Amino acid sequence: MSLLELDKVSVAYGPRTALDAVDLAVAEHETVCVLGPSGSGKSTLLRAVAGLTGISTGAVRLAGRDQAGVPAHRRGLGLMFQDHQLFPQRDVGGNIAFGLRMRRVPRDEAARRVAELLELVGLPGAERRSVAALSGGEQQRVALARALAPRPRLLMLDEPFGQLDRDLRERLVVELRQLFRTLGTTVLAVTHDQGEAFALADRVVVMRAGRVAQTGTPVEVWRRPADAFVARFLGFRNLAEATVRSGGAAADTPWGTVPVPEGTAPGHCLLLVRPSGLRTADDGLSATVRARTFRGDHVLLHLAPERGPLLEAACPLRDAPAEGATVRVRFDAAEVVALPVDPS
Repeated sequence: MSLLELDKVSVAYGPRTALDAVDLAVAEHETVCVLGPSGSGKSTLLRAVAGLTGISTGAVRLAGRDQAGVPAHRRGLGLMFQDHQLFPQRDVGGNIAFGLRMRRVPRDEAARRVAELLELVGLPGAERRSVAALSGGEQQRVALARALAPRPRLLMLDEPFGQLDRDLRERLVVELRQLFRTLGTTVLAVTHDQGEAFALADRVVVMRAGRVAQTGTPVEVWRRPADAFVARFLGFRNLAEATVRSGGAAADTPWGTVPVPEGTAPGHCLLLVRPSGLRTADDGLSATVRARTFRGDHVLLHLAPERGPLLEAACPLRDAPAEGATVRVRFDAAEVVALPVDPS
């Protein structure tokens, strides 16, 4: 059953359309992350669901009920923003208990709920601490506990890790995914960081210019982007127009003949080759290593091939050739995807 449904929701700011007939459903206990570049409409979508931005057309439904005319504070939602928005004059316990007091929860019950949440977010016994004395990661945990305190039917996160360093972000994403599963929380989050979204979400939604470009599990979206926009947003650069031959085993490309997965539909397409689909070999396409980018467990090679556009190839650190070296590369059909050609 869908807890949240957006039915042809549009939002306009004067002549500018920020959301354009967006359809989206979020099931109970599901975590959905909305991805997209700046200006794609992802934050507007979150604000429309929260009731902080009015919609021009369409409907937002929570548990089947149209939210038209329902103010933000009556929608039963939990909100967590990038800048935390903690109350500096209140201690940790006071911040977390704020929503409970607004709902007139008895003091003893509120205290038990605060202690329970501090345990869950890894800050046991921190009720009396000043929020000003907390680290960024600790403030993030307090903001999360405050959002969860009233037991919202939907928790909404707006760029929740944007102000944290990378190592802390990665650790918190793992912890939050486990926490949401434990609590059975339904989550709608927006972020521009694909790594965060893919690690946190059960399903990701990629937006472009106010519309949904693709929806799917992280694996589905990564393995098969819907089009060139999604592929480039995910960081893929090896794209070229090609023609898949009849029989679907190979394609004619600017790089020469490239193998494609069996069953690929013949005809004109945009061919995507993942960096992992290029292997150095004794024979194959000749290319010069223009640059190398260290990526921790591998090196990304920036290659200038003897023909066709530039290529990026992932290479084990121990096998990475030097800049300026000439190498030969072969294409792995399993890492090649035929995408539709963008009509624009």
